[in-house]
Amino acid sequence: MTLFNPFRRTAKQTSPATSEVAQHVRTPEERSLVLRLDCFLMVFGCVSQIIKYLDQQNISQAYVSGMKEDLNLNGDELNYFTTWFNVGYCIMLIPSQVIMTYVRPSYWLPALELIWGLLTGLIATAHTAKQIYVLRAFIGVCESSAWPGMMTLFMHWYTPTELAKRMGFYHSCQAIGGMMANALQTAMHTNLDGRAGLAGWRWMFILNAIMTVVVGLLGFVFLPDYPNMPNPRAFWFTSSDAQMAIARLKRHGRATPKPVSWAGARRTFTSWVVYFIAALYVATVLASAGYSYFSLFLKSLKNADGSVRWNVSDINVIPIGGQAIQVAFVWIWALLSDALHTRHWLIIAQAVIGLIPCIIMSIWNVPLSAKYFSYFISYIVLGTAPLIFAWVSDIIPHDPEQRSLVVGVAIAMYYAISAWSQVLVWPAVQTPHYKYGWQTSIALWILVIAMTFSLRYIDLKYIIPGREALVPETAELRDSAEAESSSVDKKNLDGVCLPTVMAAT
Repeated sequence: MTLFNPFRRTAKQTSPATSEVAQHVRTPEERSLVLRLDCFLMVFGCVSQIIKYLDQQNISQAYVSGMKEDLNLNGDELNYFTTWFNVGYCIMLIPSQVIMTYVRPSYWLPALELIWGLLTGLIATAHTAKQIYVLRAFIGVCESSAWPGMMTLFMHWYTPTELAKRMGFYHSCQAIGGMMANALQTAMHTNLDGRAGLAGWRWMFILNAIMTVVVGLLGFVFLPDYPNMPNPRAFWFTSSDAQMAIARLKRHGRATPKPVSWAGARRTFTSWVVYFIAALYVATVLASAGYSYFSLFLKSLKNADGSVRWNVSDINVIPIGGQAIQVAFVWIWALLSDALHTRHWLIIAQAVIGLIPCIIMSIWNVPLSAKYFSYFISYIVLGTAPLIFAWVSDIIPHDPEQRSLVVGVAIAMYYAISAWSQVLVWPAVQTPHYKYGWQTSIALWILVIAMTFSLRYIDLKYIIPGREALVPETAELRDSAEAESSSVDKKNLDGVCLPTVMAAT
């Protein structure tokens, strides 16, 4: 008797393509390629993500570490710092995804990182909230390229059994960046506050700028660009690596990258997939938003005599425990996803866990220890994004244009909604007891569960059979395209830059 395994692919999902994957044994050369991708592409992406999130989140640490008092901020300025960042991020996100298919990622991503690093440093010179609004908007414009751009590159280089864990490791670097922001702000406040006449929070922006510029410079040689258009400055990459990378794409039914065309855009925006994935992604991120207000919660607590319960250093250090939980569980979710060959069950599990703190905080009249517990457990459920985008790669492996746009649209929609919703749902003036925040999260987690079950049903019933039916029809075209791109790559790697390579595929 065969036991039921909810993670196992059904007989309907088996095809010659999946049999080829199951029988394939990675050669030493392929393992070497994956190792070098991890050492250069992944390392740059992860370090860049740590710095990006440090640059993105340091505004909250600065706010509770002296900025509020120094700039005489009394209202919802902290919310608007985030709003203006989100506006810039949202405006540029989809154009950046398109531009990256025409301009080499090894030029585009590092150049924008250098610019946002310089803009981050300029915040140290700000004396009014309006100046910070402008800088944050332009920082958002530049940072919009990083997270979706790297996620898209991962889809082009890693196979389905490798992808989720890499996306998870990359995504977990957000928490590491948050931990660094808390730790650095504590160090700045303790050791540099008042040095050269600058407050500690101003020194943090200066240090962030230096770190960002240094990391950005590495991207020009660390990023491999695309399998069919490799970076000629990537000293660690060979012509045989390019051919092997394209063979890996073929084995798993992935089409080679090409520029986003009007036909690709029309195909994307007339498909239900882009809107469904965007709604699912937005719901998961907004549902888990409560954790980001932990510092404000700590700052609001008072002792019986009216004195503050936690000092500035405590407020910056305590959330590091939650961020450590986030790192651990993002890795756990990602590893389980690739090991069990499932995405949907793990998204649902996170949604169920996410309901617990939301319900406790909605009740509110609970012991203080329960509130601390709620904030800390909220960090467990921050691993949905890698699973969703790994699932996107599984759903539409044959259409790289659509994948790039789906990632861009989903993240842009989140920032478009977050730009105004966080002011309404999580206003800083209501700290620590939000009137609608946690209740809204309950509704969103329930929506996530319903949408995930629905997408899984659609995937099994329609998407997988349709995709398998396309395999014999597209195999000959794919082989021809890959042979052409392989021959061109050899010239490209010898130093000849051919901007039409991607169009040829």
